[in-house]
Amino acid sequence: MNYQFSTRVPKTNEDPVGNILKMAGSSDVISFAGGLPAPELFPVEALKKVTNEVYDQEGRSALQYSIAAGYPKLREQIVARMAQSGINTTVDNVMISTGSQQSIDLTAKMFINPGDTVIVEHPTYLCALDVFRSYGANLVGVEMDDDGMKMTALETALQAHPNTKFIYTIPSFQNPTGRTMSVARRQKVIELAEKYDVIILEDDPYGAIRFAGTAVAPIKHFDQSGRVIYMSTFSKILAPGMRLGWIVADTALIKKFTLMKQSADVHSDNLTQHIVARFMAEYDIDAHIQKIQSVYGQRERVMVAAMAEHFPASVHYSRPEGGLFIWVEIPGNIDTQALFETCIAHNVAFVPGDPFYPNAATPGTFRLNYSTMAEDQIKIGIERLGTAIKETMANAVKV
Repeated sequence: MNYQFSTRVPKTNEDPVGNILKMAGSSDVISFAGGLPAPELFPVEALKKVTNEVYDQEGRSALQYSIAAGYPKLREQIVARMAQSGINTTVDNVMISTGSQQSIDLTAKMFINPGDTVIVEHPTYLCALDVFRSYGANLVGVEMDDDGMKMTALETALQAHPNTKFIYTIPSFQNPTGRTMSVARRQKVIELAEKYDVIILEDDPYGAIRFAGTAVAPIKHFDQSGRVIYMSTFSKILAPGMRLGWIVADTALIKKFTLMKQSADVHSDNLTQHIVARFMAEYDIDAHIQKIQSVYGQRERVMVAAMAEHFPASVHYSRPEGGLFIWVEIPGNIDTQALFETCIAHNVAFVPGDPFYPNAATPGTFRLNYSTMAEDQIKIGIERLGTAIKETMANAVKV
């Protein structure tokens, strides 16, 4: 059968990241490849308790169809959480999504026509790139430093691409780099969006997981004209398997989002929305988040200390103040795939940097995750990784 796929469907069945994760899944391999929360921190017993209560007290309504915007009580709770982070909004400005990935997809579907430009960080979240490409976007990457996207480079990109539909940014503990955009740049990106009349899609899955430094308000906090679409998720602060996220946007946009969502899945899982709402009503989610912050902060410190001990001095790596990731940059024209294969031979794994780039990848870059491994495994794994890096760099010099 000769299937006539749309242009949105990838022309190849190759899944390089999936293949890497499979290779890294061996029981002998210490894997820093996944971007997974620590499963031992999932509040299983509390969720079991509130789930039974939902069935007992709200079962018939929780199992029924619901509205696309989402369970009103949960949206009210999100409004309260947003106020804590500096975003003053209303229930009418909030829509529940089936995880952040749906928020990205709906935004792309709403705004991108084939050939439209989307400006992104260089590098950025690989699954967002896949979505934007599927709708025919022209992707333009903007270089970053330790304070996030460079504003001079961003303005240059906006000038060169007047057909830009939106700027996509992960300003807090970015995936894959772990970097955080400074307050000054958050204000500047709003200024540039106003000047060039573009929207900002602010992806904030990690913002609550701050374990060092000073809290920074979301870009949405500085938005005075409804130009910022803010999105976040329960995946990193509760459990990713529940597949619940949310969007905060101007009411005119929320109306469009709900129409788009109705054609995608009618509404997000109503039972799960009731469970999360009851959990937040009965338990202190901020106390739960503090546990996550404590564990991740300790694991990050252990990983960085091990990197300082075992990595060559010339290797650069980010120092995140939260989130799940560290970004590593090896100087010289290092073949990242060759490094990965050397690492697998040493029973340690990472995610190569290539799929995170919208355009040409920077060689010798890769992402490490510190949230899922115990401290002793982190120490052993980083020592193995340091040995593999030294071997690869030595081989590159010989060539």
